[in-house]
Amino acid sequence: MPVSLNQILEMPNAAILAQRIQSALEEEKQVRLRFYEIVDEDRKMEFINGEIVFESPAKLRHVSTVGLLHSLLRTYVIKHGLGFVGSEKMLVSLTRNDYEPDICFFDKSKSQNFTPAQMQFPAPDFIVEVLSDSTAEKDRTTKFQDYAAHGVAEYWIVDAENETIEQYYLQNEEYGLLLKAKDGTINSVVLPDFKIQIRAAFDEQTNLEELKRLI
Repeated sequence: MPVSLNQILEMPNAAILAQRIQSALEEEKQVRLRFYEIVDEDRKMEFINGEIVFESPAKLRHVSTVGLLHSLLRTYVIKHGLGFVGSEKMLVSLTRNDYEPDICFFDKSKSQNFTPAQMQFPAPDFIVEVLSDSTAEKDRTTKFQDYAAHGVAEYWIVDAENETIEQYYLQNEEYGLLLKAKDGTINSVVLPDFKIQIRAAFDEQTNLEELKRLI
């Protein structure tokens, strides 16, 4: 469980801890600057809690699931002029960490200010992370907490191996689980009319049927 501010302030050594934290964060900033110097378009890299993280190559089922979901979201958002959908190589820079989510949606109020040469982006409104062996723990812990803290309203965690989607929605600054399923339909909260069959994230034929309907 995350420690609350009130819990910290009740500690007699709170001021000492604050000084140590500030010192550590200053050192972390220097590492983050080095990260910005070496990050490039050819490698998936993230900066998480002071460490530069190089992601392993993705398995086929991961790539396939990201592609299928991205095609559905992008088609819907473009058709209705709702904003912008990015995939995998968009660097989302939060107050402490930098992530490259598998899929992210920015509403028009944010995306209309993006420039063609832009390389860093604010917190999205909706994020999808597809689990992999190397990222699953962070997707469920660090990113889960960080996305919530920065107001990402909707978060889907997709298990491509077990063909399951978990849908979380931000309420009172914490994510609540709305749905965990491998069959039936899923209805986005951020994109309220975006409703798809869950199988469309894992099956090409079902995906094609949903694409035709969305178009």
